[in-house]
Amino acid sequence: MKKKVVGLGEVLWDHLPERTCLGGAPANFAYITTLMGDEGIVASRVGEDSPGLEALRRMEELGLNIDHVQTDRQRSTGSVKVELDGNGLARFEIAHPVAWDAFAWTPDWQHLAEKADAVCFGSLAQRSEESRATILKFLKGASPGTTRIFDVNLRQFYYSQEVLAESMKRADIVKLNDEELPKIMSLHKAPHKDEFSSAQWLAQTYDLKLVCVTRGARGSLLVRGNESSQHPGFRIRVADTVGSGDAFTAGLIHEYLHGASLDLMNEVANLVGAWVASEVGAMPSPKRGALEHSLAEIR
Repeated sequence: MKKKVVGLGEVLWDHLPERTCLGGAPANFAYITTLMGDEGIVASRVGEDSPGLEALRRMEELGLNIDHVQTDRQRSTGSVKVELDGNGLARFEIAHPVAWDAFAWTPDWQHLAEKADAVCFGSLAQRSEESRATILKFLKGASPGTTRIFDVNLRQFYYSQEVLAESMKRADIVKLNDEELPKIMSLHKAPHKDEFSSAQWLAQTYDLKLVCVTRGARGSLLVRGNESSQHPGFRIRVADTVGSGDAFTAGLIHEYLHGASLDLMNEVANLVGAWVASEVGAMPSPKRGALEHSLAEIR
């Protein structure tokens, strides 16, 4: 049975050295969610400009539900300048302010929050007080059974201990990478001995159902209570890593919502993340059922 899964946050254009791609973590997440077989819904805001119209057209073309994307007459559509190093790893320069800095709490979004099976949100879209307040209202308005996923996204200086702590208080699942984990522990003035103990500390402090630590090419660690799962990752030829973490989150949450074991969640999430990293752009089109065949092989 399809789940209604909302990607709540930024939609933007990634301007890479050789191309421009549609992106934004929530949109990337919603796209992969749809490929996995659930209904990926984008809740965001774009400008009433040509990049905004093109973003809406492109998302619809990709099969995404865009009924809940707000438009803004005054602010432009989000954009990011992306630079890639020799290993395909990305660095970001994010435009500010833009349309997704002005989320409005509307009856439409309230209704969406009430019917969502899961909602994934991050820290970047909370850089403005207006959008942060709306995101918190969305999380509060969701039903008690809705799974709330906080996908930490420490970009430039757009985060604070307060935003991180409040977000984790409202989350069931927290996903972050191995570079973000020690920074978050430091902001909490808590010791970072190793990834497992720090993940357990976060889970206990914020009463989380699951903590995920991604390790780039080295896979990931999942921690649930005293139970854990480690995955070494998949060896691939990297095209670029933009969107691979969002794809990982989508694979993880799809399996979580459908009752998978910790090890299967980890396997699928790594596989989907590796697939996106092996392709160009954050929303690649599956070729000849390659993704579906790979998923079938590990089930």
